[in-house]
Amino acid sequence: MRALIFDIDGTLLDSVDLHARAWAEAFRHFGVEVKEEDARRQIGKGGDQLMPVFLPRERVEAEGQEIEAYRSDLFKRKYLEHVRPFPGVRDLFERAKAKGLVIALASSGKKDEVEHYQKLLGVTDLVDAATSSDDADHSKPHPDIFLAAIDKLDGIGKDDMIVIGDTPYDAEAARKAGLRTIGVLCGGFPEASLTEAGCVEIYKDPQDLLEGFDRSPILSPA
Repeated sequence: MRALIFDIDGTLLDSVDLHARAWAEAFRHFGVEVKEEDARRQIGKGGDQLMPVFLPRERVEAEGQEIEAYRSDLFKRKYLEHVRPFPGVRDLFERAKAKGLVIALASSGKKDEVEHYQKLLGVTDLVDAATSSDDADHSKPHPDIFLAAIDKLDGIGKDDMIVIGDTPYDAEAARKAGLRTIGVLCGGFPEASLTEAGCVEIYKDPQDLLEGFDRSPILSPA
């Protein structure tokens, strides 16, 4: 491999439960009851793909932008301060850079959120490229985010890149973009769902991937 493309929420940051709570609260504000556990199963998608799971198409078209704006503001006001990095992220990035690898972040989040997360993770100086919802017409499981990352990693072929993500939506989107995926379990999705989605190998979390780095598909591709 020459490049690693990391998802952020649930992969590098312990934020999935917080996003689920924000979505459930936002839906409730607009008169729609959605259980947190049901919202949680959809985290990994952007709002454009998540809302249609719980709302009819007509309402998404009429109120989707307002609901998403409310949720985004709510998350920043109430939940963002509680987001924490998973162990081993900075060390994992440093290990990758020591091996000469390029690092990209590929998130469906807003650009300012992605920038904030890099600072929170303490990896701003180690990231070569980053994408956000501004770079994609559609969020995961559509491939747009990863296609944007590929464009930003100009000069590196798809066969020399691999995605690290925590949801089946990451693996599905990566596959559509022609990329392989390493799965991590720290986002809360079952191992079976990640395997079924096509992850080539699965680790517990960033620390586990760091400890198995030299034996992973990153350095020992099949």
